Amino acid sequence: MSDAYNSSWFAEKLTDRSIRGIALETSALIRAGALPVGAKLPPIRDLAFSLGVSPATISEAWSELRRQKIITGRGRNGTWVSGDSFVAKPERLASVGHYGAGVLDLTMAVPDRALLPALGNALVHAVSTEKLNSYERSRILPELEADVRRTWPYEAEAFLATNGGYNAVYTLIHALVPPGAAVAIEEPTGMRLLDILEDHGARIVPVVCDSDGPLPASLRQAMLSKPVAFIFQPRLHSVTGQTVATRRMAELAEELRDTDVLIIEDDGLADISDAPRQSLGRVFPDRVIHILSYSKTLGPDLRLAVLSSTRLIIEQIQSYRSFSSGWTSRILQGAAAWLLRDETTAEGLKEARRLYQARRDNLVRALAERDVIVPSGGGLCAWVPVASEPFALVTLAARGIAVHPGKKFAVQPTHHLRVATSNLTDRYEEVANAIALAASGG
Repeated sequence: MSDAYNSSWFAEKLTDRSIRGIALETSALIRAGALPVGAKLPPIRDLAFSLGVSPATISEAWSELRRQKIITGRGRNGTWVSGDSFVAKPERLASVGHYGAGVLDLTMAVPDRALLPALGNALVHAVSTEKLNSYERSRILPELEADVRRTWPYEAEAFLATNGGYNAVYTLIHALVPPGAAVAIEEPTGMRLLDILEDHGARIVPVVCDSDGPLPASLRQAMLSKPVAFIFQPRLHSVTGQTVATRRMAELAEELRDTDVLIIEDDGLADISDAPRQSLGRVFPDRVIHILSYSKTLGPDLRLAVLSSTRLIIEQIQSYRSFSSGWTSRILQGAAAWLLRDETTAEGLKEARRLYQARRDNLVRALAERDVIVPSGGGLCAWVPVASEPFALVTLAARGIAVHPGKKFAVQPTHHLRVATSNLTDRYEEVANAIALAASGG
């Protein structure tokens, strides 16, 4: 089969000799069935010669098709057509399982719905929002901006409402980061952040963390890769439950001072944490993008986050958004503004924060009694060390408990489990017993 699809065959079929053109026309041949699944592609140098382009051009085109899961393989064994269609999907998120009624699902570090505020009065207020149902592509509702500014961690020049925290990251990455560019990101990190970067084709440069946050030496090493951006969580870490120490923020600022790296701060848990809000925007207001999501505190169906930066950067992000929705629902923005001013909501959040902390502490304490040590922290989950992730997952599954392996939250090898605690209201001893057995590695 492979002899029929040599470099001469390709030279007759491909008319656009650019990287993008070669990738698009080759994928079209595959989807049309002219180049079937299983066909071996010609060597890069042979094809480059026949097309009159450089080997680097073919290599880049093949990299794009490889990223789309259309072709596979490389090196001496050759490259093969592995699929005739491509549906973009977040690989890490998509691998989350669906569990039966008898399984204790501790994979989802999501808010307890019973602890979220009621939305009725907020939505009644929201229907009287200024310019409701206008097609004007407004960046943020004035009343929401006013409420947000009161507690924002630095004096930001401009604000933008988005459809949730990950939507904010997805949009700004596509607006500001060229495909293939290097992006430094703390490790571990949110699996959906990695999905976004991998789908965009970014070169992910991990920055190792300790209990105080990203390590300055690791960030310094990452800067050698000339990243376009550095992404980290400046407040409560969504995976480890740690908070970046004030002195560590200052040390990170020193590492970033003589660079032009875009600094993306993702505060995804917001006031689930009782730690003060902090931002490098105080030092680098010209290149910080600070994101605050309200999904965990006010409710995921509000689909709301707010980001800040310079007017120029906000304009660039908004310009990209104009290809799709163009603005975030004024009804949802108005509802969030009402909730941010509501004393009952504030009291409810205080109680939710106490309960989330107690649930995490109860599991961490039970694990410590079994010699499994998880650092103190907060948030909606625990980052549990294990000898072997595969063994731990199988052991827990046999006992009807589902958790995430650490590898979903990192690009380097890990030896951890991410255990959600936000909805773990009881059964601490049972879970701790199972984890202690799983953590041993057999």
